[in-house]
Amino acid sequence: MRHLLYIALFCFTCSFLQVHQTAAFKRINIIEKTIFYQLAENIVPIKIQQYGERTDIVFINLHDDELTSVDAAKRILEAHGGVLIEIENNAQRNIRFRLGQYFYKVDPNRIFSKDGIKKSLEQLGKTSVRAVDEVEKFGQRIIGLFPGEAKCIIALHNNTPGLFSVTEYAPGNKRSIDSKKVYINAEEDTDDFFLTTDNQLYEKLADKGFNTILQDNKNCTEDGSLSVFCGKKNIRYVNCETEHGKAGQYYEMIKALVTSLQ
Repeated sequence: MRHLLYIALFCFTCSFLQVHQTAAFKRINIIEKTIFYQLAENIVPIKIQQYGERTDIVFINLHDDELTSVDAAKRILEAHGGVLIEIENNAQRNIRFRLGQYFYKVDPNRIFSKDGIKKSLEQLGKTSVRAVDEVEKFGQRIIGLFPGEAKCIIALHNNTPGLFSVTEYAPGNKRSIDSKKVYINAEEDTDDFFLTTDNQLYEKLADKGFNTILQDNKNCTEDGSLSVFCGKKNIRYVNCETEHGKAGQYYEMIKALVTSLQ
């Protein structure tokens, strides 16, 4: 009898280990493609990765030097699925391109309106009507990559300590015109925060203790950013920000965000 019990226990243990190993080594299918977009006389690669069959959540990385955000997001994508869009720009923030005899630079998070494009080109060097038109087409191409069934656009960003924080959106500060509500957790680093166009998401993320900004979609400054574009078009959008290198914090924030979307 004892012998039979040992055999049964051994068979159960083997079955459990087999199931456990199968689950542990099961990987979500990833389909990857790259679009080589011609921006004036330069080529800008746009890499698109689809994790599994899910296309209702879209992660986008516009600044190619903000690597912490992408690494953390990929861990979430491997577990939950979704789409990742990345501009590949040799680990540089701004995109440099040639048009005729001149070179131009533009911030890829300022390319979603003509006003934003013109201002960005001027701030980074020079502008022209043709340059604005070329960049505008580039921005429209990126927007066209969003699946029609996308229920949320998640922008992946990192920042430098002391240069950008949630406190800028608080009443009386320089970005207060862009915010409708601001929640600041005194126990959290002010450089780590969410900015969203959606009130329901704002409430959920703030309730979880994260620094969170609700964008004022009607009155915010038209700067050509993706958040303003999405706000004007009534698209659910969230920007997740942490300092460079804070991979653990970024992962926890993205995980909480995806949970809030379910």
